[in-house]
Amino acid sequence: MTQDISHDYYKELIDLQDVEGVEAQFQGLLEVPIESVSDLEKWLRDEKDLINKIMEAMTGHQVDFNRNTEDADIKSTYLHDQQVVQPLLMKYEAKLNEKCCKSPYVNQLDENHYGLMRRFRESKIKLFREENIPLLVKEQELCTKYSEIMSGLTVEWEGEEKPFPFIESQLDNLDRAVREKAYHAMISAYRQIKPDMDAIMDELIQLRHQIALNAGFENYRDYMFVVKNREYNIQDCYDFHENVEKHIIPAWNRLAEVFKSKLGVDTYRPWDNTAKLLKKPPYSEVSTLMDGVSEMLGKTDPYFADRFDYMRAHKLLDLGDRKGKSPGGFCTILPVSEDTFVFANLSPSFFSLIALIHEMGHAVNAYLVFSEHGPLEEHQDRSEVAELYSHGMELLLLDKLDQFYPEEEEFKSAQREELKRAFTMLFGPLSGDLFQHWMYTNPKHTAKERDEKFFEISSRYGLNPVDTSGLEDAIGMSWVGTLHYFQVPFYTIEYSISMLGALQILENYRNNPEKAVESFKKGASADNNQSIASIYKETGVSFDFSEAAVKRMGEFLEKIIQDIH
Repeated sequence: MTQDISHDYYKELIDLQDVEGVEAQFQGLLEVPIESVSDLEKWLRDEKDLINKIMEAMTGHQVDFNRNTEDADIKSTYLHDQQVVQPLLMKYEAKLNEKCCKSPYVNQLDENHYGLMRRFRESKIKLFREENIPLLVKEQELCTKYSEIMSGLTVEWEGEEKPFPFIESQLDNLDRAVREKAYHAMISAYRQIKPDMDAIMDELIQLRHQIALNAGFENYRDYMFVVKNREYNIQDCYDFHENVEKHIIPAWNRLAEVFKSKLGVDTYRPWDNTAKLLKKPPYSEVSTLMDGVSEMLGKTDPYFADRFDYMRAHKLLDLGDRKGKSPGGFCTILPVSEDTFVFANLSPSFFSLIALIHEMGHAVNAYLVFSEHGPLEEHQDRSEVAELYSHGMELLLLDKLDQFYPEEEEFKSAQREELKRAFTMLFGPLSGDLFQHWMYTNPKHTAKERDEKFFEISSRYGLNPVDTSGLEDAIGMSWVGTLHYFQVPFYTIEYSISMLGALQILENYRNNPEKAVESFKKGASADNNQSIASIYKETGVSFDFSEAAVKRMGEFLEKIIQDIH
């Protein structure tokens, strides 16, 4: 599973160690006179060019760190970015935003092209506080500490020390005893790191609460809604939580009976809730995984496979598991190179196959935007849009899972599992969102109260049909394995919102495959200066998470799962 670790996949066109030189370039931008609309547009292009150079270098350093957290030099470079460059970037970003928004020509810019940018900058000005810079730096340091702990997490398995992703992959095992053993091994590993994770989370919550207070907000939840420039409000989120609990969870309970029957178990335990009715992992070597995914993408659209093969040839994929590698997976953008990099810490499993397809949805979206509009700017990067194309790619490839599961019954089981995943993406992220609403509106809670709340919310949503007796403490502490709570707070509800859109993509694909794929590509290459609803419309779907939409898509999903015999 070992892969070559190449460090030449990004461009360093700026020396971030030369802090004075970087600062001089920022200062130069501030001193440029702006005496017309065309001057302002040129200034914005020059600013974007500098920011892109900095972001490409910082992104490359971050990926290097995630690929090898044990290399002292790589870690030193990454920490320099976080502790020195990032504060400088935040300081000058505030000044650049002020220069732009105070220009008498800003309101003469084309609203369709610059309107979102202007509103984003105005929001940033409203939020910026000099005293928050050291707090934000400390926040990043704590997130780095989390990555280091998780990347070093190993579990003894049958006399061997195994990386944590390997143990997670054993939850797919057909043998129930193996699944139960893996589950308890995971909980045991979590228990070992729990004191450290509680300490990190306690400090993060207090830091984030203070950041919010400094910016004039009552709590971090309210602050983050403004940071994210969301096109919906807090009450919309609570309504969404309620709609899913009302319409999706009962359907999930009905489907759980189907899965329980197929597993042949009397009680549905947590290690059964993860099970895949598949005889073996879909691949044993990363090269086999990449060969098969390339085929699946190509059968859907030649462009999809072209991008994947290009990334593979240019070492823009790092997929295997190894010691010292950070957990999880992501697709990140290199704005100068106009490339994407997919990082994942995968052991052979059905989830790993789907995770790669998911990240390729992000990559294809990015390449299509590059080709039409150039690299995304920060104000254009909205998760509700990005996740539509990652979930959508998963569902567009649903009918090609026979690439890895050629036997008819296995193929049906694989399809059923992917649709089950779609179901869980409707409620799993929402339970995580609700958990974070509670954490940050109750910042003085204890670690014990946090575990109890996580168990309570989990029991209402994904674990609703599961027998959790005797495992309350184990489930309560399992939030420590979700990196989003630590590193990207309040980035969960977007998964559920976008899954409703992705299910509409699947519905369109079942009616007219060619048209659905073309609409997918059209939306994925859309101008990101427009609203989320407009981008969804170009994709052929609705940006709608009302009760009626939740109910309709839940019924559609339940039906197609039950139709697979």
